[in-house]
Amino acid sequence: MPVTRPLTPIGLGTATIGTATVRGMRLHVVTAFTDRPFAGNTAGVCLLPAGPWPQDAWMQRVAAEMNHSETAFALPLPAGDEADWAIRWFAPLVETNLCGDATLATAHVLRTEHDVLGAVRFASRHSGTLVTHAGASGGITLDFPAAPGTEVPVPDGLVDVLGTEPEATYGTGALGTC
Repeated sequence: MPVTRPLTPIGLGTATIGTATVRGMRLHVVTAFTDRPFAGNTAGVCLLPAGPWPQDAWMQRVAAEMNHSETAFALPLPAGDEADWAIRWFAPLVETNLCGDATLATAHVLRTEHDVLGAVRFASRHSGTLVTHAGASGGITLDFPAAPGTEVPVPDGLVDVLGTEPEATYGTGALGTC
C-alpha cells in the first residue's frame, strides 16, 4: 500500500495552465511500493481538471520544482472513453514514456482523495492503456504491458564501466521506463 507523506498536499493555490487559471490545485507527494514513510519510491502527483493538457513547459517546470524521479499528471477523460484518465510523466529534465511508481501514486491519490475503488484505466501516450486495481483493503495492483527484451549491441563504454565484456545486452524498446 503506498504511503502519503504527512506533508501532502504540498501545494494549494492558483496556477496558470496555458490560458486557464486553476484554483485550489493540489500537488501530492506519495511514496510508492512501501507501507511505511521514507521507504519505497517517491513520486509527485498532479490531478488536473478536465480539458486540454497544459503546456509541456509548464508540466516540466512543475516536475522540476517537485524534484522527484517522476511527477505524474492525470487528466480526467469523458465517460465512455476507452480509459478513465489520461496520464503523462515528467522527470525534472524530460518527459518519460512510462513510470510505475508515479502511476501507482496516482491511483493511491484517486483512492484516498476521491474514493475511487476498483479498476482505473489510464491512457498513456506511448505505453497504451494501463490499468490499476484499488481494493477496499488499501492494496493497489498494476497491470502494465510487457516489454520483452531484445538483444542490442554492447553500448559504448559499458565494458570499461563493468570491467568485463558482457555475454549479452538487452533493451526494452521505446518505453524508456523509470
